[in-house]
Amino acid sequence: MDALKSSTRINLERATVLVLDDNGTSLDILSQVVSGFGVKQLHRAETVKDAQSLVGTKTFDLIISDVQIPDVDGIEFINWLRRDAPETNRYVPVILVTGHTRTTDIFRTRDAGANFTVAKPITPKVLLERIFWVAREERAFIECDSYVGPDRRFKYEGPPIGMEGRRRDDLPAEVGNAQEANMSQDEINSLMKVAKVQI
Repeated sequence: MDALKSSTRINLERATVLVLDDNGTSLDILSQVVSGFGVKQLHRAETVKDAQSLVGTKTFDLIISDVQIPDVDGIEFINWLRRDAPETNRYVPVILVTGHTRTTDIFRTRDAGANFTVAKPITPKVLLERIFWVAREERAFIECDSYVGPDRRFKYEGPPIGMEGRRRDDLPAEVGNAQEANMSQDEINSLMKVAKVQI
């Protein structure tokens, strides 16, 4: 998915969205909120099995799922989606909603391959902000033996100090030897001075 510019207007009228929640009342509320954003093609599922069936027959632009679902929870659903779902839906953005926001719970949702996690009770404003954020994000999609999903790093700062990079595009931690002498403070100051330029 190509990232959108911050100035791009987002119209959800043509988006196809799947909402998964085992609680009928929560599903109604979440569906009404999403419909209020202008979504016309909204599909609802109360079980992971129903959601998997829908994912097998339709192509979605966004999935919003509760985490706490009996039998097979939202995290297992996302694991299945990222690894075994049809190709058309494997990379779909996923926002998980949860009432449990301990750090370990958030890490579990992140490590399952969710794009974002929103705490319950949800507010339309926060959910819409997260949908826009997901639409504009530029994180690469990672596929390896231990993880499939959007890059878990929100900003790239290279491998931690003293550690080797684990990805093929990680730069080495060593900077290397300087190719020329360091600039003097006077040289640095001269670069910072305002100067007139003729064009």
